[in-house]
Parts: sequence; C-alpha cells; structure tokens
Amino acid sequence: MRPDRIVLDTNCLIMAISARNKYHQVWQSFLAGRFVLCVTNEILEEYEEVLARNINPHLAQNVVSAILNRANVCMVNVYYKFALISQDMDDNKFVDCAIAASARYIVTQDRHFDILKEIDFPKINIVDIDTFVSYLNG
Repeated sequence: MRPDRIVLDTNCLIMAISARNKYHQVWQSFLAGRFVLCVTNEILEEYEEVLARNINPHLAQNVVSAILNRANVCMVNVYYKFALISQDMDDNKFVDCAIAASARYIVTQDRHFDILKEIDFPKINIVDIDTFVSYLNG
C-alpha cells in the first residue's frame, strides 16, 4: 500500500519538530517514510522563515534540508491558484499544493481552512493534528 500524500501546515510542522512535544510522532513518522509530504518552494520558504523566527535559523535550515533529502517528499509545481481561502490568502499555497498533488489531507490547526469543508469542488480533506496522529496510530 502506498503511503498517503499529505500537506502539513507550518503550525503543525512547528508542533512536530520538538522531541518534547506530544506531536513529535508526526515528524518521526515522516522520517520513517510513513507518509509522503507534499511541498512547494513557497511552502519550504515559509517553513524556513517561520522556524528561523520562532526557534532558530540553524534548526530551520536543518529541517528544510531534511525535507529536501527525503525520498518521501513530493515537490509540487502549482500551475493554477484557486484562492479558496479569503480570510488569509497566504494559506492558499497549502490548498493549491494539496490540489496539485492530489493529497489526501491538509493537516492544520488553522481555522481559516474550515471554509474548505463547505466547498464541493475541488474536494480537500482537512484534519487537525490530533486526528492525523490517530490515523498514524490506526
């Protein structure tokens, strides 16, 4: 069985990085190849920027490097921007990546993504990090 393709919002990546956080299992599962992480250059730039600002620049570079060097990463080229989230247009990069990659889920804690539950096409599944951890354990 092929691993699921997912898009991981930056807030969830931050939660998963620390070995002391209960969500570190998400990062460990990624490193173990249990899912395919779908990213774009724009997403990687946000990961690096936010991690550098909130944790430290060295860790940010190491995380992005680890992502780029994994076989279970899908680098996605987005050719169409759907602009489905109007409350925070910056979140649309994750939506567009998920659509272009045919990802099974976007994993996020951000409530701006809830609007996607009301949109029939393109259908995008949104799960919070607790639900995703349950899937990993199931």
